[in-house]
Amino acid sequence: MQAQITDCQRRIRQEIAAWEGKVDIEEKPVPVASKPMKAEGLSAAEAEGVRAECYRVLGVDLTQVDGINAHFIQVLTAEVGTDLGRFRSAAAFASWMGLSPKPEISGGKVLKNKTAKNRNRVAGAFRMAANSLLKSQSPLGDCFRRLRTKLGAPKAITAMAHKLARIVYHLITNREAFDPQTFVQQQQQQLKRREARVRREAAALGYQLTPCASFAG
Repeated sequence: MQAQITDCQRRIRQEIAAWEGKVDIEEKPVPVASKPMKAEGLSAAEAEGVRAECYRVLGVDLTQVDGINAHFIQVLTAEVGTDLGRFRSAAAFASWMGLSPKPEISGGKVLKNKTAKNRNRVAGAFRMAANSLLKSQSPLGDCFRRLRTKLGAPKAITAMAHKLARIVYHLITNREAFDPQTFVQQQQQQLKRREARVRREAAALGYQLTPCASFAG
């Protein structure tokens, strides 16, 4: 089995090498790796080679995102290629993978609000990436642990996979390098919008909210 995995990895590398590049590595070198590269059946050097090739064909180094490794980008490129333009938005990409809730509504009431069950390999890769963030000392890791505390492990993994899918879609379609501070700013903006909505709802009921000094977010 190990020999078959090694042969499959070799054929994958040959296939990717034949794809048209979106970036000239000589003009725009591969970014310094943010973590050791890993992929089943590959040595560290071979996994690093996969990272470099996928950077060339995607135009962005996805492994700069915490939780994403060489194995993930192999699955992603094998299943959907290098162009996510076929999906009209990040939401559509996440929905195609079954990472978005599918509410069942009857008589104007939401009966269920669960994600659809499927065996999408890309969704599985996103879920594995999300779960690997549990001990990550990064903004994404902090976000996942908060979701895990609030929702429980299974729902948190799906919710975090959804967030990662949106990030990956944005990076590939815009060929933009990942900046963790951008994610932090987006989270803060979402929190402010949520606070503003709660304040409006409280004011409509005649209440005035007072922040709790011990609240940590």
